[in-house]
Amino acid sequence: MARQDSNPFADEETNPFADNTSATPASNSSYLKPLPPEPHDRGGATIDIPLDSEKDIRAKEMELQAKENELNRKEQELKRREDAIAKTGVVIEEKNWPEFFPLIHHDIPNEIPIHLQKIQYVAFTTLLGLVGCLLWNIVAVTVAWIKGGGPTIWLMSIIYFISGVPGAYVLWYRPLYRASRTDSALKFGTFFVFYVFHIAFCGFAAVAPPVIFQGKSLTGFLPALELITTNAAVGILYFIGAGFFCIETFLNIWVIQQVYAYFRGSGKAAQMKREAATSTLMRAL
Repeated sequence: MARQDSNPFADEETNPFADNTSATPASNSSYLKPLPPEPHDRGGATIDIPLDSEKDIRAKEMELQAKENELNRKEQELKRREDAIAKTGVVIEEKNWPEFFPLIHHDIPNEIPIHLQKIQYVAFTTLLGLVGCLLWNIVAVTVAWIKGGGPTIWLMSIIYFISGVPGAYVLWYRPLYRASRTDSALKFGTFFVFYVFHIAFCGFAAVAPPVIFQGKSLTGFLPALELITTNAAVGILYFIGAGFFCIETFLNIWVIQQVYAYFRGSGKAAQMKREAATSTLMRAL
């Protein structure tokens, strides 16, 4: 017979096959040791956050309520003024052009009737064209001054720009814009009067006869022909400026023709007479 081996777990302190349910807590405590408690104080300083008292909170609420009431009062006052202005027929023109630095109110697609938008766009192009012509005039005259033309012609070119651009907007472009928007015959009449002077100035600048300071303060054809023989670079600059003034003049003639055709075709001539008579009567009263 085979020799029966002795119990391999006889020398062990604990028999894994034995029933350990009867083990005392004391025997189990030798195997499971409790973890040490984690310290709560991590070295951080205690931050005391002061809380507003009920009195301070009430004072802030009253201050906010007073500001809200003041804003509501100002909003109502502004609304009342806008309603009063709207009843009188006055249109509030908010500056919106150019977008990066608004200087004027300009909104052709939303304020000008469709049948007049093309004319208005071309008229606006002539306004911008005048700005370009006078800026180029300053450049060319500045070069002529450096080449020995004298400072007087340069000062005159600056005067043309600082007076011509705002004057053109106020005297003829804004009246045309408002006339197209409100269909006012008197505003059309104001446009015609000052636009004729604008056309005359552009035509005069394109030729630049030797009337004012030998004509060198304007880049016309006559000073360009004179300068091309003495200084080719300055003469070319003057020829380019003369071309710009010619294009500006032709566009101006087209605009005034189209506006006049609309003015006559829509019966605005008789309306202008009635408005002028009414205005004269009101002034007399």
